[in-house]
Amino acid sequence: MGLFDFVSNIGKKLFSKQEEASEAVTKHIAEDNPGVENVSVTVEDGVAKIQGNAVSAEALEKAILMAGNIEGINSVNVDSVTVTNGEALASDDQFYVIQKGDTLWKIAEKAYGSGAKYTAIVAANKEVIKDADKIFPGQKIRIPKSL
Repeated sequence: MGLFDFVSNIGKKLFSKQEEASEAVTKHIAEDNPGVENVSVTVEDGVAKIQGNAVSAEALEKAILMAGNIEGINSVNVDSVTVTNGEALASDDQFYVIQKGDTLWKIAEKAYGSGAKYTAIVAANKEVIKDADKIFPGQKIRIPKSL
C-alpha cells in the first residue's frame, strides 16, 4: 500500500519526546477510530507505521490522515494494515493539501462547483477537521469524489 508523505512541522501537537510518540499517535487514532481494528502505531524518525485491520479503504485513509496531520510526523506507512473488504486505496487526487488562503468553501467551489457543499468535506474529514473554521496550510484532507 505504501508510504504517504506529510509536512512534519505542522498539525496537532501530541507529543514532545520521541519516546512518547508511538503511544500518543495510537491513542489519538483509537479515540476517534475511523474503523481500524486492533490499531497500533509505531513512530520512528518521523515515520508513523500503522498496524491493524481496516474495515474499508476509507477507514484506512482517515487513519492515515489522522496520523499524518500530527506535528512531528512526516510520513505514514500502512504496509502492515489489511483492508478487510479488499478495497484498494483511492488515488492521490482524492487527497488535498490545504494552501495559504484556502477556506473549505473555496475548496468545495473548486471540487464541486458550489461552496455550500463544504459540509461534505467536513463530514468526510471529521477525524481531522474538528472545527470548519480551523484548517491550516499544509494540512492534508480527503475530498470525496461523489456526494
